[in-house]
Amino acid sequence: MKQYKVVIYQEGMLGSLLLGASKVDPVKFTEFLNKNAKQGWRVVTMEKDIRRMLLLWQREAYLVIMEKDV
Repeated sequence: MKQYKVVIYQEGMLGSLLLGASKVDPVKFTEFLNKNAKQGWRVVTMEKDIRRMLLLWQREAYLVIMEKDV
């Protein structure tokens, strides 16, 4: 039997407000993925998304779908 988890990973709003756009930090994203891997989660798929904030700003996000055996 498998268990699934869907996560929207995105950085904080501060970079978007100051710079007009915010990208995902690859080091923090790697830490997030490794933390979940240690708990048995495996990435099935992910999709990049640009999310609008307060009509003017954008920030990069990833929709991550993970699974693990239970």
